[in-house]
Amino acid sequence: MRVVARTSRGLEAGDVLCEADGRILKQMDDPPGGTIQREMSTDDENELAHLTAKMVEEADTCFRIIREMELPMDLVDVERVLGGERMVVYYLSENRVDFRELVKRLAQEFQTRVEMRQIGVRDEAKLLADYGDCGKPVCCNTHLMKMPPVSMKMAKMQKATLDPNKISGRCGRLKCCLRYEYDIYEEHSKSLPRVGADVVTANGRGRVLSQEILSRQLLVHMEDNRRVMIHADEVLSVIRRSKQSSKTREDAAD
Repeated sequence: MRVVARTSRGLEAGDVLCEADGRILKQMDDPPGGTIQREMSTDDENELAHLTAKMVEEADTCFRIIREMELPMDLVDVERVLGGERMVVYYLSENRVDFRELVKRLAQEFQTRVEMRQIGVRDEAKLLADYGDCGKPVCCNTHLMKMPPVSMKMAKMQKATLDPNKISGRCGRLKCCLRYEYDIYEEHSKSLPRVGADVVTANGRGRVLSQEILSRQLLVHMEDNRRVMIHADEVLSVIRRSKQSSKTREDAAD
């Protein structure tokens, strides 16, 4: 159901997703409060469409004023809450910006309360991006409540290509989806012999060269110089080399 709700930002249009029972609330960190005022009427729909249609013109005006004032900020988006009682201006800036005079000019221009909100490049994608490389709507403006940190380590563990053009999202940062399966990869990786470990199998002894984590397979260099792919269940034991023996082997190599 489409509804009109009062939140900390004012009156907003929203969609009812489900009942906010205890199970759902546990999945949300400090959920913002609000109250449903009414089911969205035809008049509400018309007002929302009117506000949306004016946003392009208002954004152009904001951009012009920012440029005239020579402020070191990039305008991202302009949003009007339902009822027109507040305008939210989203912007990017590397440094802190004194926008007090800007707020006065915008409030005078649009005859409403103006809220400035500095955001990052990920937030910009959340506001403006449409589809990702997968062909589906980007996760950040559909189902993600938070955008968790993503590291190159996650891409390496999943053996994803390290080409920045292929593992970067619309925001230019590493794709959020690289984190989705990372916990499973990490959990399975801990149960496998590490790369470099000596293992004993029914066919002899060898050293682990690489792991295929999800299939739980190991590429092993056997003592007879064969390289074979085996399942982790075929490993009879893992030989833990002491630091002293490793150092002796390194000294001998030198």
